[in-house]
Amino acid sequence: MGSIGRRAALLAGGAALASPALAQGSGASVLRFVPHANLSSLDPLQSGTLIATNFANMVHDQLFALDRALVPRHQMLAGHVVSDDRLTWTLTLREGLRFHDGEPVRGADAVASIRRWMGRDPFGRQIATRLDAIRAPDDRTIEIRLSRPFALLPFALGNSTCFIMPERAARAEPTVAVTEHVGCGPFRFVREEWDSGSRAVFLRNDRYVSRQEAPDGWSGGKPVNLERIEWHIMPDPATAAAALQRGEVDWLERPLLDLLPRLRALRDVRLETIEGLGFYAYITFNTQIAPFDNPALRRALIPAVDQREFMSALIGDQAEFAKAGVGFFHPASPYASDEGMAALTGPRDLDLARRLVRESGYDGRPIAQMIPSDLPAPNALGQVAHALMRSIGLNVDAQVADWGSVISRYRATGEAATRNPWQAFSLAYSGLWTTNPGMHQPLYANEFPHPEMERLRDAWFDAPDEAAQKAIARRMQALAFEHPPFIPLGTYFVPHAYRTRLSGIVPAPSTVFWNVRKAA
Repeated sequence: MGSIGRRAALLAGGAALASPALAQGSGASVLRFVPHANLSSLDPLQSGTLIATNFANMVHDQLFALDRALVPRHQMLAGHVVSDDRLTWTLTLREGLRFHDGEPVRGADAVASIRRWMGRDPFGRQIATRLDAIRAPDDRTIEIRLSRPFALLPFALGNSTCFIMPERAARAEPTVAVTEHVGCGPFRFVREEWDSGSRAVFLRNDRYVSRQEAPDGWSGGKPVNLERIEWHIMPDPATAAAALQRGEVDWLERPLLDLLPRLRALRDVRLETIEGLGFYAYITFNTQIAPFDNPALRRALIPAVDQREFMSALIGDQAEFAKAGVGFFHPASPYASDEGMAALTGPRDLDLARRLVRESGYDGRPIAQMIPSDLPAPNALGQVAHALMRSIGLNVDAQVADWGSVISRYRATGEAATRNPWQAFSLAYSGLWTTNPGMHQPLYANEFPHPEMERLRDAWFDAPDEAAQKAIARRMQALAFEHPPFIPLGTYFVPHAYRTRLSGIVPAPSTVFWNVRKAA
C-alpha cells in the first residue's frame, strides 16, 4: 500500500516541470492557486464535492454562515425575528446587496434559492416537511412560516449549500444543474476563461458589500484584496510542488503528504492546517444493487478493516495527521460515542471476514469499484480497499477514472446509473459534513436510507435538547453497525502549503479567498 507514497516521493525528487502556461512575476494583485481537484461542476447542490463548495463560496453568498465554532451568524442578513410561538421567521437582508450583473438582491431571489435548496439538501428537506409558506413581502424581507418549530433553521441555511442566486437561475429544478453563475459573492467567475481540467479564473467583485466585522470561518467580513485569482489544475502533485518551489504558483491546497518534508524545508514556504476538522474517510456502497444490497455482505467487511492501514497509506509515518478508531460520526463531534465500537477497534480477523462473506451468500459476481486517478487521498484509500476486499474473497474490478468522471457516475440516477453501475467507492468527506445527523449524508446510503435510520434522523431534528440528540445518535451508530451504509476508515488532516508572501488566509471548513493579501 505504501507504493503510492514511494512513487510520489520519487517523482518529487525528479525534474518535474511546472506548466508552461505559468509565468513568474504575476504581481501582488494576482493569486495563483492549485486546487485539490479539477473544477468540473459549478453547482454545489448537484455536485456535493468540496471543490464545488469552494467555487460557490467565491461566487455566491449565504443568508447565514457558520463561524469556526460552527455557530451560524448573520451574513447577507441585517437581522432576523422569530415569533413567540417559534413558527414564523422574518429575515431582513442587508442594504446595498447586488448581484454581479448589477441587479439588486431581492427577497424573491432568496425565496427561490431556498425553495430549490429544500428539494435537495437534507436540512432543506426537513424544513420542507414543516413549511406552511415562504414568501418575500418586500425586496428586503423573507418570511418563513412553519407548521412546527425548527430551532436549527439558521444552521440549516448556513451550513454548506444554501447559496443565494438570482430568481431566474434558482427556478432550475433541484435535480438539474444551474447554467447561469451570476452570484452576489466577493468574486466573479470568468466563464470565458474556464477550461475544465486546466484553469478557472475569478475577478474581484467591486460591487460586493462586506460585513465590517473580522472574518470568522465562512462568516463575518469578506474583504477582497486581490484583483484576480487563477486556479491552475495540476493533477501531478510533484509538478505542483515544483511550481510552488519556483514561485510560479502561490498556494497549494492540500499537497500530497509524502511531499511535506520537502516543502517544510523551503525557506519561503509555510505549511498550515486550514481546514480544522480535516477529512472523514470511508468506504461507501451502492446498496440498491447486488451484491451490496445485502447488509450481511457489508457487515462481513468490518472485521477486516484496519483503519490504521488506510491512514498509513495516506500519511506514512506522519502520525500527527491522522486518527484511527473512528466511528460513524466525526471524532470531534458531540455525537461521537463508543456504541458498538469494539467491532472496529478490536483485533482484526481476516478469517472471520472470509467466513462471513461465505455465509452472506455472496455468489462471486464482479464488484465494480471506482478509484479516482487524479486525487491522491481517494486513490490511496481505494487501493487499500481493493486489496482488502480481494483478500476476503470478493471478486473486485478496479475501475480507474478521473475524479470528475467518478463523481458523475457516483451521483448518476435513472438510466445513466443503470447503464454504468458501480458497487463500491472509497472517498473522504469534509469533516464538517459528518459532525451531525442532519448533514451526514453517508449515513443515508446515497439517498436510499434504511427506514429506521431515516426515522432516527427525523427524531434527532425534533429532539428537545442535546442529551436527547446524543441518545438518538448512539442508536444511529448501533443501527449503522447492523446495516452499514458505509464503513469508516479514519480521519486525517492535510496542511496547505503557500508562499510566505501570502498573509490573511482564513481558517474555515473549506478553502476561502477573502482577506488574503499578497506582498509584491
